[in-house]
Amino acid sequence: MKGRIHSLESFGTVDGPGVRYVVFCQGCPMRCAYCHNPDTWPIDGGTEMEPSYIMEQYERNKSFYANGGGLTVTGGEPLLQVDFLIELFTLAKEDNVHTCIDTSGITFKPGNTAYIAKLDKLMELTDLVMLDIKHIDPQKHKELTSQPNDGILAFAKYLEEKNVPIWIRHVVVPTITDDDKYLFELGYFIGQLSNLKALDVLPYHDMAKPKYENLGMDYKLKDLPPLDKSVALEKKKVILEGIKKRRSEMSK
Repeated sequence: MKGRIHSLESFGTVDGPGVRYVVFCQGCPMRCAYCHNPDTWPIDGGTEMEPSYIMEQYERNKSFYANGGGLTVTGGEPLLQVDFLIELFTLAKEDNVHTCIDTSGITFKPGNTAYIAKLDKLMELTDLVMLDIKHIDPQKHKELTSQPNDGILAFAKYLEEKNVPIWIRHVVVPTITDDDKYLFELGYFIGQLSNLKALDVLPYHDMAKPKYENLGMDYKLKDLPPLDKSVALEKKKVILEGIKKRRSEMSK
């Protein structure tokens, strides 16, 4: 089983715990306005690779990943290639490698029983899911990504049912995802999840602008300034307040 891979990174430090070997999968149905890897969108792009080849590359620097690190698949959207991930993670677990999926959750369709059966198998091999929730409001999520968010939120609940630890990621984009009302609602939603292990709130940056120019693509947010890290920290507090309120209600 070959997967379509955009690129490989040997020493990832922001893709899960510890130092990670990072597999960037090709293909994504999302069209996020601030996406910094639009070249990963086409599903027929990238390079075909066998899981065994990827694990061979992992083994070359295995000692660097031993202290709390491991293997992360990201994208694009890795869950477009579930069969490939099952084979890759099966090999990884044979060598006791920590496995992580960095996903938007957009592929989750509760009614697709065949896909859910495969996902169940994959989750048995997965140690951590990093779930990027772009926007908690359905309409604003669609405006931002061209996709609905109902399946994404259902995926978060599915992960709780499967007892798979999750890290939530949220990018704070000025005028788009920085409204305290929705940040609190995001916190209130994830506050119910018993498998929530971490929250990453990231400031928007515009470092992708040159890539869009080189690809001849229009960058929708080209006039939007980057967000200061201090603002992202303040916005994280709002999300944490939402979490706190939900957990307080649940404890009564």
